[in-house]
Amino acid sequence: MLSTTPRTTLGREKHRASTDRADLYDVLDSGLICHLGVVTDGHPMVVPTAYGRIGDTLYLHGSTGARSLRAGGEHEVCVTVTHVDGLVLARSVFNHSFNYRSAIVYGTARTVTDEDERLEGLRALTEHLAPGQWDYTRRPSRKELAATAVLALSLAEASVKLRTGPPNDEEEDYALPVWAGVLPIVTTWGEPETDPALQNGIEVPVHIRARR
Repeated sequence: MLSTTPRTTLGREKHRASTDRADLYDVLDSGLICHLGVVTDGHPMVVPTAYGRIGDTLYLHGSTGARSLRAGGEHEVCVTVTHVDGLVLARSVFNHSFNYRSAIVYGTARTVTDEDERLEGLRALTEHLAPGQWDYTRRPSRKELAATAVLALSLAEASVKLRTGPPNDEEEDYALPVWAGVLPIVTTWGEPETDPALQNGIEVPVHIRARR
């Protein structure tokens, strides 16, 4: 179960909250990009960031020169992941909505300095985006690792919010001659596009076709 804190307790639409940790894992594991919120130079900053998960730790990475990564290390951050599953079209404009799954994680991000953990974090991130790719491609060089920052964020303080189903209209609006329902939104992988500079005879690997 997810722990309840003042920051993770919903003020509105409390019935859409989930305290099931499996729902948190589902939202995170189904996503590709999170939004990392930090305060840098006294100003809020939200940056789309790739991530990976190992157990109850989220790993994020970027350039050592990135302000968001420098600001996030050893400071309070907020990470969000959102999936939009459908546009909910009601009989009134006021009651339009989305079907969605979202997660917010709060905590103090930790700059990962241990080399073994850094590699494990980068592996988790790579495998999250393209399972099988870590063992298929060249590993990071020492120079590349020196240019890469890795942050670790505990999932101890997190909230999950979900909406499913049809519109919720005002009782008197159900008699209106207006179509209402859900327009589903589905994201799919396209056909792999080969790099024009690829040597002849190299086929799309099985793990990439499996992702497709």
